[in-house]
Parts: sequence; structure tokens; C-alpha cells
Amino acid sequence: MKPTSLLTALLAALSFAIATPVVAATNPAPAKVASKKKPAAPKEKVVYHINDASVARIAMRNVENHLAAAPDAKIVVVTHGKGIDFLLNDAKDDKGPYQGQVAGLKEKGVEFRVCRNTLKSRNLGDDAVIMEAQVVPSGVAEIGKLQAKEGYVYLKP
Repeated sequence: MKPTSLLTALLAALSFAIATPVVAATNPAPAKVASKKKPAAPKEKVVYHINDASVARIAMRNVENHLAAAPDAKIVVVTHGKGIDFLLNDAKDDKGPYQGQVAGLKEKGVEFRVCRNTLKSRNLGDDAVIMEAQVVPSGVAEIGKLQAKEGYVYLKP
């Protein structure tokens, strides 16, 4: 082969190599597959505010309906003023005692909180409250704390 022919062949091969993309001889690393799991949604947290026991049955029905639609919801019912009346020992209305309905909701994880300031203003002790409910220092302060510090949304039936 003539030197010019060899040089021409080498230049042709070199220009072909430069213009053609290089393909790896081995398989490339597999691309990472995105996880199909969705991040856990934050648990729904709701505070129901009751300051008038005349809406207690309606409020508890709302809570029951809420749990039927969102069974894992964290629900706290906070009462003060006239709203504590349905959580007092032997409390009842024309449909009967409240305690059975309250106990059923408590079994589903609902918490009931009663304002100690209201109890004191009525000269009642913590023992005036049914065992399913917890006494807190202040009903309104409890609602504020749940909203501001614990991320609860507010519902007023």
C-alpha cells in the first residue's frame, strides 16, 4: 500500500471515529426506579368546639359521620361554658343519657376535654365529670393550643 493511501485510510478511519458516538461495551447501570409508595399523608387532626350542650347530640353525630368518612382521623372534642353539661355525671336529654354515645366515640379514639375554669365557676370538682372525659385547665386555651401548636383544624357544630 502506498504511504498516501495508508494516510488517507487512517484519516478516514479517524474522522469516522470522531463522528460516531461511542457505545459502552458493557450494559449501563440500570436507572433507579422511583418508589411507587406515596409518602404517608399527615393524619387528619380536628378539634370540635362545644360551648352549648344543646348541640351536643348533633356534634357527636357529626363526629360519628366524620369518623365514618375518615376512620383514622384524630378528633378531640373540647367543651367549656354550657357546653360541658353533657359530660357531667348523669347528664341526659329527651333521648336518654349522653354517656353511652360518648363512651362509643371514646372507644373509636375520640377524646373529650372539659374546662376546669367552667367547673370552678359552678363550684364543681373534677369528679363531676364522666370518666370518659378529661379535665383541662381552660377550654379556650386548649383549643388554641391544639390549633397553634399541634396542627388541629377547628370545627364548630
